[in-house]
Amino acid sequence: MRPMRSHDYAPRPTVLKWLLDSDPAIRWQVMKDLTGEAPDTIAAERSRIATEGWGAELLGRQSRMGNFGEPGEDRGLLTTLYSLVVLMDLGLDPACKQARRAIERVDKRLVFKPLNNRPFLHGETEPCINGRILALGAYFKKPNRALANQLLRQQLEDGGWNCEAVEPSPKRPKSRRSSFHTTICVLEGLLAYERAAGKSAALTKARKRAEEYLLERRMFRSLRTGEVIDERWLRFSFPTFWHYDVLRGLDYLRNAGIKSDRRVREAVQVVIQRQHQNGRWPLNLLHRERIPLEMESAIGSASRWNTLRALRVLRWYNNATS
Repeated sequence: MRPMRSHDYAPRPTVLKWLLDSDPAIRWQVMKDLTGEAPDTIAAERSRIATEGWGAELLGRQSRMGNFGEPGEDRGLLTTLYSLVVLMDLGLDPACKQARRAIERVDKRLVFKPLNNRPFLHGETEPCINGRILALGAYFKKPNRALANQLLRQQLEDGGWNCEAVEPSPKRPKSRRSSFHTTICVLEGLLAYERAAGKSAALTKARKRAEEYLLERRMFRSLRTGEVIDERWLRFSFPTFWHYDVLRGLDYLRNAGIKSDRRVREAVQVVIQRQHQNGRWPLNLLHRERIPLEMESAIGSASRWNTLRALRVLRWYNNATS
């Protein structure tokens, strides 16, 4: 692996210009995370998400019943779930009228029919989905304490979560080992809940245990063998849906304000190695899940989403280690 140098962390002016010549959802996050613009400037750019570009297009795909997918494809309301998560990732202002209308449709009209018509924002059974719903409720509506407590009860002894510990496959026994995929979804949900509802000792303890689960494994290695658990985790996508990868894990640590240590160094090196010579990061893969919006779809081509996230991760790491 090539050594890290200071220029690995600093975005090139040409890259910043390329990022800013983009959608409002990219621009406002560049202003906030990379260029440090004035709060009023950032807020003004963010307000455009509801009426321009990707945000407005995705909002326009919601039906009056609240769902985003076609009736025949929205199995378990997953398309709706992922569409709402992307709106959150875009940074749609939850207080704007477009966001209020969208979430009210979901809150009043969508239910999980197999679970006795449980309201969508009350969650279902799998912790990976409930982690996402917990984050959505905290961001758009109100923190759901019952759902947060349900997730706390489902935490495994090793510190993480696994959907197969709750809903085992017919071909597999109930799992006692955590999944990176499920754990990152729950961690993101707990962090959003904590910021909306306030800290609690139990929640903070659970979140710290799960963060240690990732860090002890250096963000992608087996604790037992030291081998890479899944080579796909070294390739970056957006949207991530339920999938874990190294960039998503590091961006969570950055967002949570975790002080980096030697255990993330190798993962940060993976991010640096994915950078192209022009200073941009490519879209390495696309997942099979979908939302009714196409942002970046050419695998191998420069990705503004991956570049933005990689640069802010490197800035976080540099600030923590300098």
